[in-house]
Amino acid sequence: MDSPSTSQSQTEIHRIEIGVDWPPGHVAAYLIDADEPILVDAGMDGEESATEFEAGLSEAGYTLADIDHLVLTHPHVDHIGQVNAVREAGSPTVYAPVGARARLSRDVDDLGATVRRHASRAGLRGEMLDTVVEQSVNSLERNRTLLDPDTVDVWIEDGDEVPVGGVTFRAIHTPGHQADHLCYDVDIDGEQILFSGDILLEPFRSVMIHTGLDTGVEDAVEAFFTALDRLDSLGPRRVFPGHGPTHDRLHETATRSRENIEEMLAGARAVVADGGTTVLELAQKRSGDRNFHYVLPEVYSALSHLEAEGEVQSRVEDGISYYFVD
Repeated sequence: MDSPSTSQSQTEIHRIEIGVDWPPGHVAAYLIDADEPILVDAGMDGEESATEFEAGLSEAGYTLADIDHLVLTHPHVDHIGQVNAVREAGSPTVYAPVGARARLSRDVDDLGATVRRHASRAGLRGEMLDTVVEQSVNSLERNRTLLDPDTVDVWIEDGDEVPVGGVTFRAIHTPGHQADHLCYDVDIDGEQILFSGDILLEPFRSVMIHTGLDTGVEDAVEAFFTALDRLDSLGPRRVFPGHGPTHDRLHETATRSRENIEEMLAGARAVVADGGTTVLELAQKRSGDRNFHYVLPEVYSALSHLEAEGEVQSRVEDGISYYFVD
């Protein structure tokens, strides 16, 4: 766990880190030391993560049972992993983005069919195709075990100002990394703070998972730009992200993320112009040492965005989209 916030506020914000297997090697949750303790996000799942999580709380002087409010930014496994542990230890009020309600209640057969259709169009076949579909279905089933929609007390919409334990959380819908993602703008003892979840990360731009390969995969690029525009409209803030250090470079980080997306789009267009490509081929080129499955939605959206802008064209052969520049 990192040391508490360096803020001059009387109300401390304790950062609790849990290790994960991808860069930058941790995920952060935040405990607001209010009269009614507030936890923002709930870390990774698993027994080892639970041990780290409880140790971080203990270092801050708290136990699981002390948490009165649990506010979630988005329903990814590394942010909802210990929700059940917090709920079982006490009786916290649980807050979550409203879009997650329908997503977590998604029919698995319909999800599987939709992912199979998009993955097939991307160029996947055989075992590779079956694996991507299985991963998507397993992810949904796991996530709704970690965050049962019926256990959420307050569903938060974009623009809502929600009183939470004496602190008002103003929700800002920031899709792109995840379609339902909310950032929370708060004033704590006169200091403007943004709990940014998985956007405005200082070490790197978060990947565009958005809806995965479900309905809406084509919209991830535009959604991410929308999120950055909304955040860029804010004044100076201290940013408390889910990965990487806290920082006060909101606008610089948003600008860098936007430029990174533009570079990614330019790179994709260059590959298409150099003889054409499929989503699968480009994802494999871009993934490097990473599992290309996590890059697929981003590449799918990038090529869809370029086509919508008239910068590339596509044709379908044997059920696969081939992108080219005429």
